[in-house]
Amino acid sequence: MPIKEAVRPGGRSARVQEAVHQAVRELQAVTSRDDLTVPQIAERAGVTPSTIYRRWGNLAELVADVSVERMRPDADPVDTGTLTGDLQAWGEQYLEEMTSVPGQRALNDVMASADCERRERCYRYSESLMNTLRERALARGEFAPSVSQLIDGVVAPMTYRLLYDRESATVDNLRGWIARTLSSAHFRQRQD
Repeated sequence: MPIKEAVRPGGRSARVQEAVHQAVRELQAVTSRDDLTVPQIAERAGVTPSTIYRRWGNLAELVADVSVERMRPDADPVDTGTLTGDLQAWGEQYLEEMTSVPGQRALNDVMASADCERRERCYRYSESLMNTLRERALARGEFAPSVSQLIDGVVAPMTYRLLYDRESATVDNLRGWIARTLSSAHFRQRQD
């Protein structure tokens, strides 16, 4: 189940954040990242530049915050009937999105952020997704590794490759990471 951020619905702070995020998304669609400015975003969002500086500190942190929201899942991952299939379907979709130009920018923006909390939110999104897939598998009577094993075996190598060697972030490698993670965890369980 996707994580729901605790935001006071309808509060001024939530409205300002949404207006600023929307302004960034709209401007990113029509201008290059290098041409974005805080005054331009503020004008489009209907706030003062000082509001943006007070909340986000600088343009890079604002763009990273918008990028984290892009990485938050909109819905539960597809249910294919098996944990292997679910991991494969989720991983292929994630690879497709994160190897795109906007996906690569989002990853780079989040990693460049000085605010560790943004990276931790991305981790929590992955943790929640893996927990959903694990719980679904257990409900079907399947063996399922721990959430930590799924993150270490599937999410971590995929993320590393997306950041440092995009050419190796492939569906074939994804299949291998999934197979090794599931067989290794199953072997460990049988040893206990």
